[in-house]
Amino acid sequence: MILIQLTRPMVLVAAIAFATACSPVIRNHGYVPIPEDLALLSVGVDTRETVIAAVGPPTSGGVLNESGFYYVASQFRHFGALEPRETERQVVAISFDGNGLVSNIERFGLEDGQVVALSRRVTDSPVQDSTFLRQLLGNLGRFDTTGAFGES
Repeated sequence: MILIQLTRPMVLVAAIAFATACSPVIRNHGYVPIPEDLALLSVGVDTRETVIAAVGPPTSGGVLNESGFYYVASQFRHFGALEPRETERQVVAISFDGNGLVSNIERFGLEDGQVVALSRRVTDSPVQDSTFLRQLLGNLGRFDTTGAFGES
């Protein structure tokens, strides 16, 4: 009887621990300005400095002559030992013209994203799967000594 009374709480604690161990963990990364702050910006009036003052510094900038500011926020769901999965993404892109004035403000979501295939550019080596020792021993009989010792 005492054993049954002790096992019930232990089973209950084990069940609660098992349930909480399998619960998903949500993690947020990045920063996107709220719509009210973006409404303060005016196309053709605001500059890079006024944008930073109004909504904060960007997550990243454009790679071509600093053409724009990008604010990126993502939400990832971690569940047990599975790979984390991105459940939500927001990107706010603020573009600037040649004079440094805001030319466009756009908002994108996860559904607007595209998978970009990256090409791998690696220079092929003429050495094929050889260790240093194999290369050294393979060159033992290939030395040309003519002219090496001052001989003509």
